Amino acid sequence: MTGNTTAAAATERHAAFLDDFATLSTFGATERGGVHREAATDADAAQRAWLGEQLAARGFRVCFDRVGNQFGLLDVVPGAPYVLVGSHLDSQPFGGRYDGAYGVLAATHAAHRLAVRWREAGATPRYNVGVVNWFNEEGSRFVPSMMGSSVFTGLLDADTALDTRDLRDVRVGDRLAELGQLGETAPVIDDVVAYAEIHIEQGRSLEESGHTIGLVHATWSAHKYFLTVEGEQSHTGSTIMADRRDALLGAAHLTVLAREISDALSTPEAPLHTSVSQLTVEPNSPVTVAREARLHLDLRSPDEAVLERANAMLHERIPAIERAARVRISVSGAHHWGVRPFPAAGVKLAAGCAEELGLSHREIMTIAGHDSVNMNCRVPTVMLFVPSVEGISHNEGELTHDADACAGVDLLTEVLDRLAAGALATG
Repeated sequence: MTGNTTAAAATERHAAFLDDFATLSTFGATERGGVHREAATDADAAQRAWLGEQLAARGFRVCFDRVGNQFGLLDVVPGAPYVLVGSHLDSQPFGGRYDGAYGVLAATHAAHRLAVRWREAGATPRYNVGVVNWFNEEGSRFVPSMMGSSVFTGLLDADTALDTRDLRDVRVGDRLAELGQLGETAPVIDDVVAYAEIHIEQGRSLEESGHTIGLVHATWSAHKYFLTVEGEQSHTGSTIMADRRDALLGAAHLTVLAREISDALSTPEAPLHTSVSQLTVEPNSPVTVAREARLHLDLRSPDEAVLERANAMLHERIPAIERAARVRISVSGAHHWGVRPFPAAGVKLAAGCAEELGLSHREIMTIAGHDSVNMNCRVPTVMLFVPSVEGISHNEGELTHDADACAGVDLLTEVLDRLAAGALATG
């Protein structure tokens, strides 16, 4: 094959990926260029149906497991286990086109390229390949996040996930059954020998350093909490200030406290990210003091000692807020993971592939949680990043340049090829 032929074939593969990504981005498209397709909404169901059609047309066997994880399985070696590759299609409300969706489509194209390569070369890999679209990674509609991969890896009970309800009392299991996205014939974790995922960075470090690829070597630690502030419902006008037990005031103090904890403990060497989100107020009337406020608070750091100090400060300061606002605050854990390295052999494998392709790369930590974080607890996992323009994420302005997106698919293809050949096999 000549150089011109090789370049033309690469251009054709890149164009095919970008065309499919443009189509995928129409599902739940917003006026400002983003997408709005939370888990198990109509837009999510439509894009899942489209993905299933694309996988089936490429020769994959499409199925769902009992919590709605969607698989496209390439059964090349009868009875052999799988190398899974994928991400998620669900989005945040009015989120970006790339978060998760890029990784699912990249996985689809990478796996199909390998199927063609193996067929044309008369080659047989050691392991089968499976593309996966994890259910409810974002956790914006159903809490917690990374739900599908949590169940798959045994970190969350399946019945608990299926019984989870959104703010409108829609139950996960009922909605998935209604959509026809519950199944029992998909792989389980014991059928998997390795996992790979590619994602946009959701930060600025790759863009600022001028690197095309991030090789994820570890994840930040995170503590996520549910907080409930209980007050007393009363009239906003007639109730004297001394008698008020305003749940929303207590929530406001907690929001400020989250920032104060970051300001107090964060350093350049050990940063601490804190935030409060998803505030729900009852009765949410313009003339009624709130009787209850529910909120979600998270703490994240690459240093577990800093995170523990932040956790201690949070709990130490809550009694003072209760006294100041005359409320009662209860705290329950929502989700937690510690600093965990990804296999060094996987980082080295990906670095070698990047060098062969002439792609600049650097090692990097992931701040955000991904399904790869769960999978890394059970099987050898490779996590890759491509740059995000200005680090924008969970926002309609999210953008990764086409050249970077295509380079990522090329790299994922080579990494997947080596994983399917048994590069990280432990048995």
